[in-house]
Amino acid sequence: MTEPDLLSFAHRLADASGAAILPWYRARPAITDKGAASGFDPVTEADRAAELAIRALIGAHHPDHGIIGEEFGRHNADAEYVWVIDPIDGTKAFISGQPVWGTLIALLHRGEAVVGLLDQPFLRERYWGDGTRAFGRRGEQVFPLQSRPCIALADATVWVSSSIARDPTAHAAVERLGAAVRMLVYGGDCFSLAMLAEGHIDIAIGWGGFEIYDIAAHIPLVAGAGGLVTALDGSDALRANGMLAVGDPTLRHATLAALGWPQR
Repeated sequence: MTEPDLLSFAHRLADASGAAILPWYRARPAITDKGAASGFDPVTEADRAAELAIRALIGAHHPDHGIIGEEFGRHNADAEYVWVIDPIDGTKAFISGQPVWGTLIALLHRGEAVVGLLDQPFLRERYWGDGTRAFGRRGEQVFPLQSRPCIALADATVWVSSSIARDPTAHAAVERLGAAVRMLVYGGDCFSLAMLAEGHIDIAIGWGGFEIYDIAAHIPLVAGAGGLVTALDGSDALRANGMLAVGDPTLRHATLAALGWPQR
């Protein structure tokens, strides 16, 4: 099976995930806190139901593929093809009724992210890419994605994950960046990456505590739209901490310099 066929299969996974999630959205599902000492980290029936639906389809159609999921861990993770799943990225937004959460589905081929898909079933919006091209779908309309040119920080709009509020060093770094850009917005969860790929914002930053399922789908999606995703030190986003996404790759060094973060 070719990777375009597997992209079509990723859409099937997203359809199944959305069907499992939507009955729970704004329905006040029971919440379990799995955060322990790290702070409030909620999970709901919707998270589990979506990941189980995805895993069932993979097991039925590609039993030789591996799976890495947020809720149910790793299976055959050394396989040639591995699906990486975050059933609801932005669970805090989900339980708060805010539609900036999404399902993240990535496909790794020999350890590299080759397909990335972000689905927001409540808004009926979906975004996907293969590192070369990227597309969005709003309702029934499909359109190519292209991040916007922005060579100067002073012209940039930035979205930053709200998790930086818990880290004084990170907060200070982001405030330094905020002084250099046109606009800085906190929040947005995974949906900020879709907006970057569609050309509405220029920089998205996620701070600390990132796992592979938080980041893998964004890499081919943003690259396919013309942007770049790295770790916060400028290295490989799959293998280091945090995330910096820029719609215009020329912004990368200036953004890292404004943050004052050590670079590789």
